[in-house]
Amino acid sequence: MTASSSAHKPRRRKAGNQASPVSQYGGARMDGKQPPSKPWFPLASLLWPARGTTSQWIILPLVLMITGLFRWAVGLWGYSGFNMPPMHGDFEAQRHWMEITIHLPISQWYFYDLEWWGLDYPPLTAYHSWILGEIGSTFNPSWFALFSSRRLDEPLLKVYMRATVLLSEYSTYVPAVVIFLRRYSRLEGLPAWEASIALVAVLMQPVTILTDHAHFQYNTVMLGLVTASLSSLIAGRQLWGCVFYVAALGYKQMALYYAPTIFAYLLGICFFPRLDVRRLLKIMLITALSFSVLFAPLIVGSLYNSRRGISPESTEIATELLRKLDFLLPLPIKENAWYYPPLLQLTQSVHRIFPFARGVFEDKVANLWCALHVIHKLNRYPSAVVQRLALVATVISILPPCLVIFFRPRKELLPLALSSTAWGFFLCSFQVHEKSVLLPLLPMTLLLASRDGLTPSIRGWVIWANVLGCWTMFPLLKRDKLRVPYFMLTLLYPYLLGLQPSAGNIYASDPAAEGNLRPTTRASHLLFYAAMAAWHAAEAFIPTPQGKPDLWVVVNVGIGAFGFVICYLWCLWRLVSRSGILSRWGLTIDRNGSKQLKLQ
Repeated sequence: MTASSSAHKPRRRKAGNQASPVSQYGGARMDGKQPPSKPWFPLASLLWPARGTTSQWIILPLVLMITGLFRWAVGLWGYSGFNMPPMHGDFEAQRHWMEITIHLPISQWYFYDLEWWGLDYPPLTAYHSWILGEIGSTFNPSWFALFSSRRLDEPLLKVYMRATVLLSEYSTYVPAVVIFLRRYSRLEGLPAWEASIALVAVLMQPVTILTDHAHFQYNTVMLGLVTASLSSLIAGRQLWGCVFYVAALGYKQMALYYAPTIFAYLLGICFFPRLDVRRLLKIMLITALSFSVLFAPLIVGSLYNSRRGISPESTEIATELLRKLDFLLPLPIKENAWYYPPLLQLTQSVHRIFPFARGVFEDKVANLWCALHVIHKLNRYPSAVVQRLALVATVISILPPCLVIFFRPRKELLPLALSSTAWGFFLCSFQVHEKSVLLPLLPMTLLLASRDGLTPSIRGWVIWANVLGCWTMFPLLKRDKLRVPYFMLTLLYPYLLGLQPSAGNIYASDPAAEGNLRPTTRASHLLFYAAMAAWHAAEAFIPTPQGKPDLWVVVNVGIGAFGFVICYLWCLWRLVSRSGILSRWGLTIDRNGSKQLKLQ
């Protein structure tokens, strides 16, 4: 017993994990006007007693319980499509996918009754729906009875569906964020206590909570898989990063917003500092195997059901697409061939996942095309022309961050590169939804765990981007009667991170001090905040003119799109400045982002 005790050596506490209230931004003010024993902003005050000697394993359960409570409380409100015939919104769509996946053969999932919320997400979403549908049927089979369960709004069904969102998030997104912030904060030299502040800030993102737990969706599963991929890349486990990212793509096609950055980074580490062919081949092989595993159930299921004489419904579109692609395939298209059912299944699933026929946008969303459509109607042009224009604009917007991360494949640059490309996709790409704003906001918020993430400058930008993103979703949330949770979370978030009407306000600090916002940035942010407040007042009390029922929504789109362009430019500028590329031309960047000419 004695020998066993003496052989045990406790792990040393790293110097970066010690409490350092004087030098770190969660504690004393950088200008020294505030005593070091006092936290700077409310979220730091909340966790202030836990600094120093308190174990992070004590803090973590408290954080998860508090953030979980907010999620469940928001879930008590309505959801998308509640008592709103005929289609009943996203809640009914998710429930319907559980219904069809547990009752129909797998070969019919992407073909069945496409007019009523036909499945249009990648296979991993279908597999997830199948699991949740099977579990839910053990509680009450009528919730997911084929056809007869449509338009169901039972209170207990709502409880079950809300619980599935919470459990799905806490089994994917939350652990991925915890592990990522732990690794990234160590990479950036951030103390563990300040990493805990960043964790609360990430988990309290209002857009994420309102979209998944109020409006109702499962976006955090995809975001969790992306974060797991990002965490693996930072840990140097590139192959696991590929597996997790393919899983994210397999859950929601929106994860494509991150694809150029992931591709450019993986290619960069294979070419720099020297060519590594073995690594490149491993990455290619694992990626191909991951996609194969993802689609294997669909392929095997279509072959099995074909032998049993079970054929899918409404195959006309997929058959026509297969005929058009005949010249690309090594085998002739024959309906009686053994390989025809898998080809038909893959063609239909891709057609459903990427619905180019729907147009450049479905609803009013704060991106460039919707804003431009107000001035110059885009529907006068053929859809193919608009698609090509969107493709060109998207490539132009994502090319700079991709080039930076390719030539400077450094781990600490990944969040900025991901945010830049995601903003480019959101602003310029085809078929953008309001909820897609989650994708650029996540990596931008993860910057709070960087080496200067809790400075007023970074916090100011993160708060502003999150509030702006939430504000652009207000028309959607208003339709779901979610005004109260919207205002509560949108006002709480900036307060927690330092936008409060008291000492310590990030816009009231000395602009000359290191890490604070510059006067021009303060003025632009405050102008946007004033515009958002004025818009809410006008939308609530001033009726729209006759013949222009969407006037206030259009104004929302214009202001939001302009603000998101600024977010894109800021993320790109931060990426370029941190990459060190500008130093080759004699430019250095201070922590406030100001250019300085340095003679070489």
